[in-house]
Amino acid sequence: MKRLVAIVVFALVAVTGAWAQNYPTRPVALIVPFPPGGMADAVGRPVAEGMQGTLGQNIVIENLGGANGSIGSSRVARAAPDGYTLLLGIWNTHVAIAKLLKLDYDVVKDFAPIAFMTDAPLLLTVHKSVPANSYNELLDWLKANPDKASSGSAGIGSPPHLLDEVVRKQTRTRFQTVHYRGAGPIMQDLMGGQIQIAFLNPATASPHVRSGMIKALGVTSAQRMKILPDVPTMAEAGFQGGMEFSLWSGLFAPKGTPKEIIDTVNRAVVASLANPKVQERLASQGMEIATREKQTPESLAAIQQAEIKKWWPIIEAAGIKPQ
Repeated sequence: MKRLVAIVVFALVAVTGAWAQNYPTRPVALIVPFPPGGMADAVGRPVAEGMQGTLGQNIVIENLGGANGSIGSSRVARAAPDGYTLLLGIWNTHVAIAKLLKLDYDVVKDFAPIAFMTDAPLLLTVHKSVPANSYNELLDWLKANPDKASSGSAGIGSPPHLLDEVVRKQTRTRFQTVHYRGAGPIMQDLMGGQIQIAFLNPATASPHVRSGMIKALGVTSAQRMKILPDVPTMAEAGFQGGMEFSLWSGLFAPKGTPKEIIDTVNRAVVASLANPKVQERLASQGMEIATREKQTPESLAAIQQAEIKKWWPIIEAAGIKPQ
């Protein structure tokens, strides 16, 4: 009996190994857990197109939005670990969401990391009428006008909301956070003066910064951005306490996906991110491509753990409870 079991196990391992070595033999689905047109979609489409030549198969984008990205993420967490269903994960889906919603999956244990891909910092912007041309001048104005200013957020627990909480806690300033359904309505009200402050992604904000409709006082990255080199980092601007933040992206598979498949997909991601056309499209959206040494499964796992350690306490301190 033991000999029979051993033979069966050996046969299964051999079949799985051969199957993994032949991967992929049909199109691969890349689940983007947000509607078309957002940050995740802006990363997923060019990267997927760049991967197809290496894999020798089409990658089909499926936008499966809803519930802060949890619907699409749950689909991948429950998918077969065969490499044919992948997930475009971002900070929201693999860090914050675990503290915002009651999930039917674990954001760490139910996924196999494949590659860390991009960073996208946020810009601290203000309406042109705000009498501040620097971060410190903004603080002076907020302290002189407590509870009179409003900041736009993309929803409870969103990056702008949490960054507002960090600013309030570190500077002891008082201003309101108004929650919207996305960056478009925030930008509309910021330009109209209905709100005075907003943390915005560079792709949305930079054209209006250049036109003078809004002012950018700082960027949440460790280095200045190439597309707005005159805007200081938050540290350079004078923020004390650590304001580095990026809406990073990474590629994930269901847990249990064979290493051979993970390695194959990783090679395709690396090749895609080295493609000048892909680089140009990502840069136009204000995204920084991860350095080659960061484009690994191990790096993505380490970054996710570090972000969880940093941001979960901030979410809890803000009094946000899973719904």
